[in-house]
Amino acid sequence: MVDNRYDIIIIGTGAGGGTLANRLVPSGKNILLLERGTFLPQEKANWDAKQVLQNERYRTSEVWYDKNGKAMRPGTSYYVGGNTKVYGGALLRFREKDFEEVTHKGGISPEWPLKYRDFAPYYDQAEKLYEVHGKRGLDPTEPPTNEEYPFPAVSHESLVQDIHDALKDRGLHPFHLPLGIKLNEVNPFLSSCIRCDTCDGFPCFINAKADADVNAVRPVMAYQNLTLLTEAKVLRLHTSASGREVTQVETEISGKHLLFSADIVVVACGAINSALLLLKSANDKHPNGLANSSHLVGCNYMTHHNGAIIALTTKSNPTIFQKTLAVHDFYWGDKDFVYPMGAVQLLGNVNGERLAAHGPPFVPSFLFDIVAKHSLAWWLMTEDLPTINNQVFIKNNKVFLHYKNNNIEAFNRLLYRWTEELKIIFKKYAFSPFSFYLRNQIALREVGHQCGTCCFGLDPKKSVLDLNCRTHDVSNLYVVDSSFFPSSAALNPSLTIMANALRVGEHLLEILK
Repeated sequence: MVDNRYDIIIIGTGAGGGTLANRLVPSGKNILLLERGTFLPQEKANWDAKQVLQNERYRTSEVWYDKNGKAMRPGTSYYVGGNTKVYGGALLRFREKDFEEVTHKGGISPEWPLKYRDFAPYYDQAEKLYEVHGKRGLDPTEPPTNEEYPFPAVSHESLVQDIHDALKDRGLHPFHLPLGIKLNEVNPFLSSCIRCDTCDGFPCFINAKADADVNAVRPVMAYQNLTLLTEAKVLRLHTSASGREVTQVETEISGKHLLFSADIVVVACGAINSALLLLKSANDKHPNGLANSSHLVGCNYMTHHNGAIIALTTKSNPTIFQKTLAVHDFYWGDKDFVYPMGAVQLLGNVNGERLAAHGPPFVPSFLFDIVAKHSLAWWLMTEDLPTINNQVFIKNNKVFLHYKNNNIEAFNRLLYRWTEELKIIFKKYAFSPFSFYLRNQIALREVGHQCGTCCFGLDPKKSVLDLNCRTHDVSNLYVVDSSFFPSSAALNPSLTIMANALRVGEHLLEILK
């Protein structure tokens, strides 16, 4: 029999919920951790590109709908660890200026109510918890810190090192991409990570990726005060008659509906599903959705403008672990474009199965394999700006994701600028006598960088959460994932989610003393 009364209930085990649990459990507080999925199976299919990329083995089977009513299978995973089970492990701090109001070509990125200095100590803690490898002083945009990375930067393989040197000769500032992996290059026989070619976008078969499951949840599972329930889908939050407190968390387990209660309830389901849970929990006191007096729950959805450039050459690419290099020289623009453009990173290896997953179905698989062996892929990110009509909501028990692109000129400029840079270095440094560049913008259903649906702020009329990520309307309800972001910056959101979870965890421990 499961005890149904706890000090804290955390719903979700990803970058937000898993990290928060890791911070709170050692306090001795009685904590219930609810995860709708299971532990991701440790199986050979973890590294099978056809299973992972084409068959989408580890994605949900749910169907959502876009603004035109077109069905889509979202790129989200329900496991202990959430989407970090299949993330690329890139863990970067937002830039100091990202927390200020920034003028973009496509509009305004709003100021955060807290600044980089407020998050800095928690970034330090998050980098330690997630074993981040990197090197300070190479990225001209990096924010200030007195802490070196916990682990040395991941080394470049030969071709990547040549490209690094060529970019540096061009006057650019390539740097080692900060990565959360369990790699020991000094003593490889002690290393969990083997630098395989199935890391970025894959689960790690040997648990060598620093994800929220392996680095946050599993280390605290031995504590007697933690109860972890998997395959436990939270359906609804119930409140007191006044509507000011969450009194029960209605959860479906093995076909049965169970009710749990706690002094504090934390929703950490990811920006989309956290907003959906609040909207599903509407009642007489909260007719528009729980904690939604502002009418902003689900609004201002952001996901980044993500795209890939694949350089095809006559020269074979022997690189195995490719995702080690990044460039931020155009993050804030350049002399010909004075607005922010964004970030450039190497992608993990492109293999035939990955190309086939996004290519025309009539192309023979061996052609994809040939192309893959002669390709080098780059990931480009431009900031997505908050827009009230970009939102997630429920209608007739269906999930809708209404989204219209913005700030596109900056993204296109980054695509063009980086393509031109690649042409110069490939020609000048004789990487190949011939190169061809394919460009692809990532589809709406790829929701990996989702954020912004329950923004935090000082004014209850203009935000859903207060500065500690407690809802303005419900006194014991918190949201601790990327929902709280007022803006998306142009960087992977995971480390900021983790740092904020540690920050909120410290606050919760104070009020529970």
